[in-house]
This record gives sequence, structure tokens and C-alpha cells, in this order.
Amino acid sequence: MINIAAPVIDSEERRAVDEVIESGMLAQGPKVAELEKNWAEYCGVKHALAVNSGTAAIHCALYAAGVKEGDEVITTPYSFIATINPILMLGARPVLVDIDEETFNIDVSKIEAAITEKTKAIVPVDLYGQPCDWAELQEIAKKHDLKIIEDACQAIGAEYKGIKAGALGDFGCFSLYATKNIMCGEGGVVTTNSDEAAAAIRSFRQHGMVAPYEYADLGYNYRMSDLHGAIAVEQLRKVDRFTAQRQRNASLLNEALAGVKGIELPRVADNRSHVYHQYTILLDEGISRDEFVAKLREKGVGAGVYYPKPLHAYPHIAKLGYEAGDFPVAEDLAARVVSLPVHPKVTDEDIEIIAAAVKESVNG
Repeated sequence: MINIAAPVIDSEERRAVDEVIESGMLAQGPKVAELEKNWAEYCGVKHALAVNSGTAAIHCALYAAGVKEGDEVITTPYSFIATINPILMLGARPVLVDIDEETFNIDVSKIEAAITEKTKAIVPVDLYGQPCDWAELQEIAKKHDLKIIEDACQAIGAEYKGIKAGALGDFGCFSLYATKNIMCGEGGVVTTNSDEAAAAIRSFRQHGMVAPYEYADLGYNYRMSDLHGAIAVEQLRKVDRFTAQRQRNASLLNEALAGVKGIELPRVADNRSHVYHQYTILLDEGISRDEFVAKLREKGVGAGVYYPKPLHAYPHIAKLGYEAGDFPVAEDLAARVVSLPVHPKVTDEDIEIIAAAVKESVNG
């Protein structure tokens, strides 16, 4: 089976973990500090704060942005649930805006109509590894004095006009979950250029502590261990190589699947690079996705569906007043997406197998 995801773990990661174990410093320590320094330099920002998940990263960023109970935060209905849950965790209301059908990202042209006096921030998602339309987004945020919290959990290394994901908004949030482009099993990073925000995140990730046993506010145990930090340090050294391999595999899939009837291939918008956390195709209406995916798996291709339903279809979001039909683009695309293996372990031979399986499966 050609798996939809396959973490690349080499001798460097194993050796780094062994060194941490031998040092006896297993909690947040020098490896986490090294990761934070290197990550900030890679993204081109002043601060990078390591935490224990992408969800924690978004929660920390929202907190540092001053989001409180009763505020509104604009975001997309088409993402992983971790984009929205931290908004709810702070007692704020997620205000959803439909997506762009070509990029799967929030439709920036629809954001301004959703802004109210309660709006505090915007959380765009670089879905599947491609940034959104940042030029227009930044203009809107500046005009209305809103913070931008970039959910870049799938987009390490992606760029908009030469600026890396994580340096585009007031905050950038990354995930180091096991299936991400680089990973440490579980982990996350928040980026920012604000000294004040960085201090707030450092406190928030450690129970609200501002000095030993001095607590300024409610906080959480969101620290990253040095074991995870050690893996992430080694993975970050390889990120550009991994990205190049993903982009090459995507290019080969584009060539092999060009002109195949019944599917639409991923599109890369102007002024941005795509790091292909997922290589996501669209099936034409009338094609059974369940049957298509089942056929691919029978042929040894581990296809995936990210994500089968938009977020407003889930009960704890729907109860905020959302209904089917509210976001027609997101609802349509969610019913037709299929992701194909594109990770660095996919070989040229695998590409041939994937392409042949897609052609056979889509044509019956």
C-alpha cells in the first residue's frame, strides 16, 4: 500500500533523542530553545514559541491577540476542527466565511461583509499547504484594526510573494503532528514579531506563570518536551529537501493526470508557493467518492479525504446558528475532495501506480 502519509525518521532523529535521554533534561530545555531560535530564523520572524500541538499554538495566539469571551473571530468553515475549537475555548464566537473554489482557502473578498463591532481577529488557513490572498487580507485587517492569526499548520515553508508562512500575519501557528510535512509526533510552534505577545504566550503555555510560582492569569500546560524538540530540530534541517520532494511529486502527478476526465487537479494561485501537505483533487459531480476511494485502495493507493464535511455541519458549531446551505462552496468541495499520496517517500514508480489507479478508478 502506498500510504497517504509516511513520516521520515532517520538516524539523526534517533541520535538526537538518545542524547536528550542521556542528558537527563527531558522537559522543556535546551533543545526546545534551539528549535525556537532556528524556527524564527527560518520563517524570518523575531520570536518562535514551541508548544505541544498545533491546537495549542492557535489557542496561545488567540489569547495573546486579546481574544476574550463575547468577541468574534472570522475564519473558514473548511479546515480541521482545531482551527475553530480554540476560538470556542476562549468563549469567543467563530464567524465563518465561505472559501475560494480554486485554492480551498477563505474567500478574502467575503471577509469585510462579516466584520462587526465585536470582531477581534481573522484566522485564515493555508489549507493543504498553500497560502491565501494575503495582500487583500492585510489591507482589510489594517483598515479595521484586526489581528491576523495565520493557521499555517499545514504550510511550513510555503511562501506568498517570497515571504514565508508564519511571517505573514501578526501570528503564525504550526503543527508538528506525526503526518505533517515535518513532525515530532506531537508539537506546535507560534511565531510573532511582538515582544509583548511572545511574553504572553510564554506565560500562557506554562499555567500563566510570569515568575517562579507567580501566576498572572489562567494558563495551560502547553509546554513542549526536549524529546519532541530534539526531533523537531532535526526535521527543520530537512524541511527544504522534504518540500522539494513534495513539489516534485506533485509536478509528476500533474503531468501524469493531465487531461484525465472526471477530475480536477490542484491549482496554485499567483504569487504563492504550495508545499503540498496534501495533493487534493476534485471529482466531478456524479462520481461516487466512496467507490472511487475504495477502488484506489484495492489497487494499493491509500487515498484520503480531508475533510469530508465543512465545520458548520458538526453539532457544536451548528448550534451557533449555522445551517446546511450557508456556505455552498465549502459544502460542494467537501463532498468531492480526494487526496493522493505526495509525501517524500513516494517514488517515481509509486507515481505511475497512483496515476494508473486514478485513471482506472475514475473511468469505472
